[in-house]
Amino acid sequence: MSKLNLKFTFILGTPLSLSLALLPYSAQAEVVAEKDKLPEDPTKIVTQAGINYSGTVHLMGSVSLGKSNKLNAGINKDGSEWRLGGSWLFDIGIVNFKFGKHQLDHDAEQTNYSVGSFIPLSYFDIEPFGWQMFVMGGVSYNDGDAACEVNKDDCAEVGSDFDDEYALIPTTSFGGYVGVKAMKPLNKDWTLIAATAYSRGSDDYSGYVYGGGAGYHITKNQSLGIHAKIQHNSYGDDQKIGIGYKYQFN
Repeated sequence: MSKLNLKFTFILGTPLSLSLALLPYSAQAEVVAEKDKLPEDPTKIVTQAGINYSGTVHLMGSVSLGKSNKLNAGINKDGSEWRLGGSWLFDIGIVNFKFGKHQLDHDAEQTNYSVGSFIPLSYFDIEPFGWQMFVMGGVSYNDGDAACEVNKDDCAEVGSDFDDEYALIPTTSFGGYVGVKAMKPLNKDWTLIAATAYSRGSDDYSGYVYGGGAGYHITKNQSLGIHAKIQHNSYGDDQKIGIGYKYQFN
């Protein structure tokens, strides 16, 4: 799966945020104001542009369509990896849809379509040791070519693209994902970030991803980020260390 786009176990129904929204308001804390959210907050609705380098250059950005909607997009320099989606912000959390293509080791590639949500636990007055935590979950569909190790795995349906060690097998799967993203402000300039997710799907699909890093707030509108991730799923593996820059327009 792609980036810290992080995919997990079956929640085969209404996005998690819509279910939690049915909880009584008396059990919920005050919603964090948009202006008070950190640049790394996944529920922030802003217009911004950024550039990231992690072995190759990626351009990314979002366009705010109002106080509760935005469009999101990203692409690398040769177009082999890309994503496009949108977000809707509710009183509790944010619902996202996304589709995009991701490259993995041994020329494997995965196209992912997903609908899911981030739920801030601060909404329920939960911030353990100062960490802002966001539960994520949703449903996803995957399509692409999985890398199969010929001398180890069952590669009976070998396609036309293979070498002595790996074959590329056309694969599709429907399933879901769950995970968590956490942030801890160290001071007004620095924020620690960590995330993990797990996914399951049809045709024995499974996957996990771990990631972490730090954000540095240059000004109110500019920020830098360093990040690393380890990802494995039924399509292949991916490990990246990168650095990025974002500029917020509103």
